[in-house]
Amino acid sequence: QLQASGGGLVQTGGSLRISCAASGQTFDNYIAGWFRQTPGKEREFVAAISKTGLSTHYGNSVKGRFTISRDNAENTVFLQMNSLKREDTAVYFCAASRANLYGSNMYRAPYNYWGQGTLVTVSS
Repeated sequence: QLQASGGGLVQTGGSLRISCAASGQTFDNYIAGWFRQTPGKEREFVAAISKTGLSTHYGNSVKGRFTISRDNAENTVFLQMNSLKREDTAVYFCAASRANLYGSNMYRAPYNYWGQGTLVTVSS
């Protein structure tokens, strides 16, 4: 089970960190990813991190601004979001996959486990 939290309202240019806590499984057996979605749009890949945390991959729209990290001891994955833009407004979902993939291949991992989402709103 995945539980996302930390969303909220932030001004353009600001920062926010969201978290995803896992329970019920050994978290370091899973790739972790963040996706986001706004009404009327397809779900967008944001970032992914390998099981050990040594490999990360980002979507083009967030590269250089967002950082994904994980603490396997705490069964938690984080998404640090800096220099936020209005277009970053979305519901952010965390997801997990048991696939053994690294780097850009994590984008197409089969994410079989999903959290409920946390809303991030960026206002000007």
